[in-house]
Amino acid sequence: MSTHFPFTAVVGQQDLQLALLLNSVAPNIGGVLVRGEKGTAKSTAVRALSALLPEVDVVSGCRFSCDPASPDPACPDGPHEVGNGVSRDARMVELPVGASEDRLVGALDIERALAEGVKAFEPGLLADAHRGILYVDEVNLLHDHLVDLLLDAAAMGASYVEREGVSVRHAARFLLVGTMNPEEGELRPQLLDRFGLTVEVAASRETDQRVEVVRRRLAYDDDPAAFAAKWADEEDTLRARIVAARALLPEVRLGDAALRQIAATCAAFEVDGMRADIVMARTATALAAWAGRTDVLAEDVRQAALLALPHRRRRNPFDAPGLDEDKLDDTLEQNGGEDDDPDPDGPGGGGRPPRGDGPDTPPDPGGESGDTPAPSVPEQGREQGQGQSSGGGERQPVGAAEPFRTKMLSVPGLGEGAAGRRSRARTEHGRTTGARRPQGALTKLHLAATVQAAAPHQRTRGRSGRGLVVRRDDLRQAVREGREGNLVLFVVDASGSMAARQRMAAVKGAVLSLLLDAYQRRDKVGLITFRGRDAEVALPPTSSVDAAAARLELLPTGGRTPLAAGLLKAHEVLRVERLRDPSRRPLLVVVTDGRATGGPDPVALASRAARLHEAEGITSVVVDCESGPVRLGLAGSLARDLGGSAVTLDELRAEAIAGLVKDVQETNRRAA
Repeated sequence: MSTHFPFTAVVGQQDLQLALLLNSVAPNIGGVLVRGEKGTAKSTAVRALSALLPEVDVVSGCRFSCDPASPDPACPDGPHEVGNGVSRDARMVELPVGASEDRLVGALDIERALAEGVKAFEPGLLADAHRGILYVDEVNLLHDHLVDLLLDAAAMGASYVEREGVSVRHAARFLLVGTMNPEEGELRPQLLDRFGLTVEVAASRETDQRVEVVRRRLAYDDDPAAFAAKWADEEDTLRARIVAARALLPEVRLGDAALRQIAATCAAFEVDGMRADIVMARTATALAAWAGRTDVLAEDVRQAALLALPHRRRRNPFDAPGLDEDKLDDTLEQNGGEDDDPDPDGPGGGGRPPRGDGPDTPPDPGGESGDTPAPSVPEQGREQGQGQSSGGGERQPVGAAEPFRTKMLSVPGLGEGAAGRRSRARTEHGRTTGARRPQGALTKLHLAATVQAAAPHQRTRGRSGRGLVVRRDDLRQAVREGREGNLVLFVVDASGSMAARQRMAAVKGAVLSLLLDAYQRRDKVGLITFRGRDAEVALPPTSSVDAAAARLELLPTGGRTPLAAGLLKAHEVLRVERLRDPSRRPLLVVVTDGRATGGPDPVALASRAARLHEAEGITSVVVDCESGPVRLGLAGSLARDLGGSAVTLDELRAEAIAGLVKDVQETNRRAA
């Protein structure tokens, strides 16, 4: 008997349970992305689902889990004869965040491929997950190229491994489930769109429900086997229902009225592309099958929209996912009205599983639905902002001006940090710039360098035919150059000299624009502010750019200008981060007019603090916020002390740079 925490014993996560069950009925929905704070049973529910999936028949000895009734003709372990199958449990394969590309898709033995012409292939996790579940915890922390490979395989139902002209293909159809904590960073919108459904989970604020969660968890920890046995009947009932829904699914009819409602809903919420329409259609069909019906009702369409559309409505990383349910109801009513189901309380309870206490609810899910949402990031930031000590003359936060596309800021030289899109770096992906002996397992073969290394030894190795005799010592790893993500640390002047309403709005708009640029370039960001008597870390370095935007929005202004304190605080933050992640290079962005006040000789103190960054080779940019007809040029002096450069707010705009280039080109054209 399985000792996983039973799926039916999970308390208060009906939407999560529903999304997982619908994908188990119709895997072509495209998987589930589970977003939520830590400690909300995300991983527990996913692992529990694997025990509910029916057994699968596989070809005996096939590493790729081919179906004996219709084996894959292109299977690397094939060809297989029809039949000769064995039954086993459906697998749940976990993809760790630090996995390599070869671990995900598999690897070829390059030496044997070159020397013997054979495809010696070691399957990866995609092959292991075929016809099962592939679970990615903290999917937002997975490298972008791995997420791309993962979602491509999920969409095509196959995995392709290419190595210098040698290729292997195998089937890879699985239920994809990703979990993430938004506080640790977001997925790119185009990757969000590739997940079929999304669910927001949060811990219940209901006392009775929280008590039940603790009671069940303690009982499970004391005796997992006994706890699982207590829920065995409910598990068997739900397992049988999955089998029945799968069998009924081909008979479900998606009528023109339901299709029109789906199309109208996607159009009303302005989602990009057609993937949302297709996912909604598949989800609504699965909902009907789950409810034991062969017709799709308006309630199925509504529930499908709530699961398939919220994550597709984001236009930038600072938009919170969600759906206006009043607008959804109006759209459905205008395009078909309420369903005239003759028996809305019949099998399936009108197609709303499992959100209530009706027959569509999984057996004893453990209390109420727990729909109380967690505070959004801005609300959390607001609570923190209220508790901040105020400097003299503090003013209320000012809204940011409209963000704009910024000029490219980068760290010079060649780094070796995490893959991203900002500064030049040695990476696993990018253009090939050279070759070296492999340090560990060979991942990217430099074919020309390998042939060149092997060529002088062909006679001594007894080569007699046309093939090249290759030894492991001949293999050369390709050295590639791409882009890395950096740590962009913002040091923002929030003192009284910046407090003019229009000026602070422009400053916040500029920082917001730089944050948006950091999101697109896959950077970590941190935020330090200084005003009054001291500086504070408003946001420690994180991958959650939207959290930085929320802190910026609530930033009050006023008081003196402790510029030195801000620079010293930045120096300390960068020192700690260097110990945590030595390969990630920092970019310091100081947003100020360059003034320094408070204490004895504040200008000299700020200059000495700036030279600490220069001595350590920190790449720095000063965004000069000075305005008015009389300019003191203090920001430029600060930039020189930092050993960096200074740009004005106007020069920060990419449009200004493009216009300057255009003017120079026009001048040159006229001169010619």
